[in-house]
Amino acid sequence: MSLYDDAVLVLKGYEDQPELRDVYLEHLAAHPDGMYKPCQAGHLTSSALVIDPSRGRVLLTLHKKLGMWLQMGGHCEPGDTTLEAAALREAREESGIETGLTLLPGGPVRLDRHPIPAPCHWHLDVQYAALAPADATAEISDESLDLRWFAYDEVAGVADTSVVQLLESTLKRL
Repeated sequence: MSLYDDAVLVLKGYEDQPELRDVYLEHLAAHPDGMYKPCQAGHLTSSALVIDPSRGRVLLTLHKKLGMWLQMGGHCEPGDTTLEAAALREAREESGIETGLTLLPGGPVRLDRHPIPAPCHWHLDVQYAALAPADATAEISDESLDLRWFAYDEVAGVADTSVVQLLESTLKRL
């Protein structure tokens, strides 16, 4: 099964946000290359909010290009076989946590469609949550300006609405 086929199956099985889910599915139907960065009409991305429930905290990265505190995530790559694998790869790469990260069961936690600068127009992000072990040690990557753990109640003060909504949805699922 291709990454494209996996994405279609994942999205068809995602029951929340039906209108936005349909936008994603329509995009993929119209753009067979819609999984990857070269698709200028927009492309799917995969991300994961790294969360440590035992300590009531989340790990956010200060994105180098955007200057915003965000969850780990990014573009799908040719070696990714599933959206889950892409989210977990991005979480490992950007958090520096090489072992022990596991995705919260149940598939994506949220979808978030946001505009990006030209030549592309949209990121259609499929958002997961990754559970970190209590002893996880984070290490900043080249893609970040900073990397920091935040208590749940601190997130709204540093991150935008999309990250706050992702945290809220993740906590409901826990």
